[in-house]
Amino acid sequence: MSRILAFDYGLKRTGIAVTDELQLIASGLTTIETSTIFTFITNYLKAEKVSLFVVGEAKQLNNQPSESEALIKSFVQKLEQTYPSIPIIRIDERFTSKMAFQTMIDSGLSKKQRQNKKLLDEISATIILQSYLYNR
Repeated sequence: MSRILAFDYGLKRTGIAVTDELQLIASGLTTIETSTIFTFITNYLKAEKVSLFVVGEAKQLNNQPSESEALIKSFVQKLEQTYPSIPIIRIDERFTSKMAFQTMIDSGLSKKQRQNKKLLDEISATIILQSYLYNR
């Protein structure tokens, strides 16, 4: 089988999560500098088979797109152009950062460890991917 790759896309950093080959379990993979994302994806696809991309959809509480959604849409368009054989699903990412932060607290991480924004982005991507797996 193949994996599903999920992204919590941001201007500076992008959190990335991945499923196991049976597509049952979402796990954090890494957080990378957004400027290197396509190099990362290309290298990852050389090593692993991916059948789907899941990208967070940034919305406000009133269900309207947030300011960052324009950046995310550009990323999605470039994903479609660069990897046309891999479909893309968008998942509402409202509250994922708050849920990720709460996960860090619940995991017993120290205050200093909880300030690690890279870890927060990776956990957010995992929550986005888990949301997709739960609702598919």
